[in-house]
Amino acid sequence: MSDQPPPRRRALIRRFWRLARGYWTQEARVSAWLLTIGLLTLALVQVGAQYRLNIWNRDLFNAIEKKRGDDILSQTIIFLPLAITIVGLAVIAVFGRMKLQREWRAWVTDKIISRWLAHGHYYQLNLSSGEPQVPESRITDDTRIATDAPIDFALGIFQSIITAITFIGVLWIVGGSLELSLTESTITIPGYVVIAAIAYSITISIAMTVIARRFIPVSEATSQADAELRYAITRLRENGESIALLGGEEEEHRGLRRAIHKIVSAWRLYSHQHMRSTVISNGNYLLAPTIPLIICAPKYIAGTMTLGELTQVAAAFVHVQSSFGWLVDNYPRFSDWMASVRRSAWLVDAVDHLESVGTNGEPDAINRTEQDDSAIRLQDLSVTLDDGTIVINDADVIIGKNERVLVVGESGTGKSTLVRAIAGLWPWGHGEISIRRGAKLFLMPQRPYVPLGTLRRAVTYPLSSNEVRSDRIDGLMKRVGLEHLIARLDADAAWDHILSGGERQRIAFVRLLLHEPDIVVMDEATSALDPASQEMLLNLVAEQLPNAAIISIAHRPELEALHQRKLVFEHRPGGSRLVSDKRLTPSTLLRGRPAPKPVARTD
Repeated sequence: MSDQPPPRRRALIRRFWRLARGYWTQEARVSAWLLTIGLLTLALVQVGAQYRLNIWNRDLFNAIEKKRGDDILSQTIIFLPLAITIVGLAVIAVFGRMKLQREWRAWVTDKIISRWLAHGHYYQLNLSSGEPQVPESRITDDTRIATDAPIDFALGIFQSIITAITFIGVLWIVGGSLELSLTESTITIPGYVVIAAIAYSITISIAMTVIARRFIPVSEATSQADAELRYAITRLRENGESIALLGGEEEEHRGLRRAIHKIVSAWRLYSHQHMRSTVISNGNYLLAPTIPLIICAPKYIAGTMTLGELTQVAAAFVHVQSSFGWLVDNYPRFSDWMASVRRSAWLVDAVDHLESVGTNGEPDAINRTEQDDSAIRLQDLSVTLDDGTIVINDADVIIGKNERVLVVGESGTGKSTLVRAIAGLWPWGHGEISIRRGAKLFLMPQRPYVPLGTLRRAVTYPLSSNEVRSDRIDGLMKRVGLEHLIARLDADAAWDHILSGGERQRIAFVRLLLHEPDIVVMDEATSALDPASQEMLLNLVAEQLPNAAIISIAHRPELEALHQRKLVFEHRPGGSRLVSDKRLTPSTLLRGRPAPKPVARTD
């Protein structure tokens, strides 16, 4: 990430802002603008209160200098309501600022998640060579920083400008001019305190920029290292059973040690940057209040400036310097923000790239259409990787509305890739995939997904459990051989780890029968079942869904008796080819289902 060229970095920042500014232009714009205008108005009032405090500071020290007890008492009485007002304004400002931050963050996060989830992008990113690493970290941590900091920066810059204008006026009027007597003439420098404040601020800002110029790439590397360790720990927890059964704890520990070492190395560089910036920030903390006292001391000694005016100028100088030195105080956080913005934008940009497949010189996209004749038609279909490498080359197949088709081939011939393409999850390639108009497609992977929550939710997923009658669920659970789990349907447990592979696949058949699709694509969906259970479940599907087309990706030879056609793919130079399309003799339950004449290009 830190090796991105500057144009690429700028493009990512622009991409983030195109998305994020929608908070002020789309559905949330009324509340967004009300909060924004309210915060800007409050910032003006706060500067006014600070100016009044500056006047109070002058009057108090003038009273002390002249030893006027009544005036000191009056200023003491004034201070209490003034302090309450300043503190109250600060509290209100914090409330408004954090409300705007959390609402903007929620809006941006929702937009990114919506785009990430749409059209299977969250899955396709795992397949493309340009996959952003650890997208969950980009959506959570980086989006939070990317939206929190700009509010602080915008308000800080606005308040700094107003503060600088206000207190430059104080320095100009109260500080006056400086007269330097030379041998034969006198030189008058008007607003010399203003000149000193601006020159000092520019010097400090340049020094910080030069010393901390590596802050942004170092911050990016630190964030990436943290995210990678978090991701590695998450994967370890999710795959705990496999790791424990294989005894892989030591190897996992070695991998985690490498991730920790990467974090330590990144944080070492990050700490070096902080140390360099600390030299400037701490030096500035010591010098800023001292310089105005030194340059105004001659006027105080000469009697042309009172003690109150001296302290007023010193306080105003600090305000002006702080306003001009905003970069000094915020450069480390600014670098963190830039890193997070680019990391968040990288995910959005990756989704943009997926959506542009087939356009503007991007990799070719498979054309998806609808027709009324068959369940699925593949026409001159080639499936490729996102870099153009051909996986399956030039396939022509027609599958009838109620056909059972078995797809076989050696490992690596692209069968699962073909399944993803049919399901619309794999966009890269060319040719055409045509699905029957209005048909409902249902994909059954080898390892079915089990969501968090109750077993009932897992069984009906992605339908809501409230949409399905309990007796319907109970009946299907018995039919697929899961009657022993019926009593635990409403138990909330870690079902992803409790259920065996075979039980998960049986639950997938319950889902299939609940959804009643028109086209079913099974990718090794019975691999964890014994042959008898496999035959029972496939015959149950044939009985319950007599008009559904079924495409099965599998290796078991006994499955031929449960299908009407077999498509065979083989490795060939330039991509796997469909080399055989033949009819099978199905079991009794499937007999009588006419198969359309095969349409396949073979070598």
